[in-house]
Amino acid sequence: MFESIRQHKKYLLGFLMILIIPSFVLFGVEGYSSANEGGQTVATVNGQDIKSSQWDAAHQAQIERLQQAMPSIDIKLLDTPEARYAALDNLVQQRLMAVAAQDMRVLISDQRLQRDLQSNDTIASLRLPNGQLDMEAYRALLGREGMTPQMFEDQVRQDLSIQQITQGVLSSGFTTPAAASPGLKAFFERRQVRLAPFNAAQFTAQAVPTEDELKTFYQTNASIFQTVEQADVEYVVLDAQSLVNDVRLAEADVRAYFEQNAAQWAGAEERRASHILFTLDPQADAATQADVKKQAEAVLAQARQQPERFAALAKQHSQDPGSAAQGGDLNYFGRNAMVKPFEEVVFSLGVGEISDLVKTDFGWHIIRVTDIKAPAKPSFETVREQIEQDLKKQQAQRLFAEAAETFTNMVYEQADSLQPVAERFKLRVETKSGLTRRIQPDAGVWSNERLLSAVFSADAIAKKTNTEAVELGTGRLAAARIVRYAPAATQPFERVQTDVRARWVAQKAVELAQAEGERTMATWKSGATPNGLQDSRVVSRAAPVGLDAQVINAVMTANVQQLPAWVGVQLPGQGYLVVQVERVLPAEGLGADQNQQYQQAWTAAESRAYVENLKVRYKARILAPAPTNQP
Repeated sequence: MFESIRQHKKYLLGFLMILIIPSFVLFGVEGYSSANEGGQTVATVNGQDIKSSQWDAAHQAQIERLQQAMPSIDIKLLDTPEARYAALDNLVQQRLMAVAAQDMRVLISDQRLQRDLQSNDTIASLRLPNGQLDMEAYRALLGREGMTPQMFEDQVRQDLSIQQITQGVLSSGFTTPAAASPGLKAFFERRQVRLAPFNAAQFTAQAVPTEDELKTFYQTNASIFQTVEQADVEYVVLDAQSLVNDVRLAEADVRAYFEQNAAQWAGAEERRASHILFTLDPQADAATQADVKKQAEAVLAQARQQPERFAALAKQHSQDPGSAAQGGDLNYFGRNAMVKPFEEVVFSLGVGEISDLVKTDFGWHIIRVTDIKAPAKPSFETVREQIEQDLKKQQAQRLFAEAAETFTNMVYEQADSLQPVAERFKLRVETKSGLTRRIQPDAGVWSNERLLSAVFSADAIAKKTNTEAVELGTGRLAAARIVRYAPAATQPFERVQTDVRARWVAQKAVELAQAEGERTMATWKSGATPNGLQDSRVVSRAAPVGLDAQVINAVMTANVQQLPAWVGVQLPGQGYLVVQVERVLPAEGLGADQNQQYQQAWTAAESRAYVENLKVRYKARILAPAPTNQP
């Protein structure tokens, strides 16, 4: 199980991301693609097709989500056929979860929806100085994605219902130490081995091709020797951030915003409380629990009869080593500083009031609030700069919403040039030479797959017209057009002959190394003295000692009924490895950490099994071919 996760970590990353990260940032995958669901059918779920355009949008949305969640992630990991295929698999999983949520009647309340919408930074930026949402700007923002507020909110409800189901799956994975033990022992089992590598480099001199062999290799692998499809393009970018400097604020508006939103500038309320704690082991039997509660009730009665003796009672009875000596005093604290049940009671009491018994994981508490420190309202001047920044961003966002519609229309209606839209918005027409379809890390706008797909669409290539306006992220739009295009083409044999020869020799050397390795292993198996083996080493799946996954897998799955056992492993591009398994050693060092790892692996396996079950139940099929290793 652990080895499967290790070998398929890219797919597992994608799987976990769909379970953990909400499927929307501002708009869900459906929002990205609802306006243009064209292209070939690449998958079906419950009788509904998923189109290639939706796959493209899902891949781009997944890249953006992962970059936001993990800014330091290497974008090269996301720009692979495997990552793209994982995006399609994730999209299928999303559809499956949505169908399951509907079947299971998982409902999201209006209050839950409102909380999530309020936490969205983009929507928050549309608030007016009086704190209300600018509905006109809200509709315009959604309209650019072909959505109404109702459509968007329905999508958010669906995303939240999906989260509810997936979180339930993740939290249900459970296995006991006894059940984990056999798997852990197998995973951490050790084997003593000796290696004999047959490196391809040792056989290069024997790999001498004929002219016909080179030409045959060239013809068989023509795709390797193609020039890359390239284009020279020009493009413009409309950025909401650039509009901030154009915003002019009226003094009255800034002051009005301060007065109407004074609460958000004030500090948080703090409370001072004392408590008397009676500790209780959660595993205690019913009789012990009842006895502890009875003691606490008796002290509570004394505290209510004589509130002025609360500190003395805390010193006498409290089992909290940190506060008992101080008469139970916990000093001042704000929200989220204490466990939830304790906090809720403290912030519901008035000064001098004593609570009923409060149960937490620590035991039974008697709580008395001794003071309330109200939040202090800051002066206008201390928060003026922050208010101005917030208001400018909000107004810039509204200006952008208005400009975005004009920008989108102009690049479409005047499709032969970007100059008109550049002059209209005082934008600079940028150029990019040698652009390819491949996403490049840290390449600015050209890290965006949707823009690349638009540039290299069949229509844009054939007519050299402007692309549609593509959203690069919140508050950024771009459009581009090809000015010169060079398609991929196989280079003449004479031009790439040196490369052809090098590749043929490398491939032949690997074949010779494998043949020699297999021949040698056969003689050793038959009883010949094994010369040339390296010194012994002890390896396991948990401690591979420099061996890659395929070698470790071969070693750990070798038949060891009779020792020594022999295993041969092909090393693509490198040669061949012969392994002698000398001894089988038991696992060692198993403990709580390993049990936790097993628990996590089990949860991941159950999650995958749940999804596979849904695929069968709702007749999900991926029609696009899975990625394969290229020669």
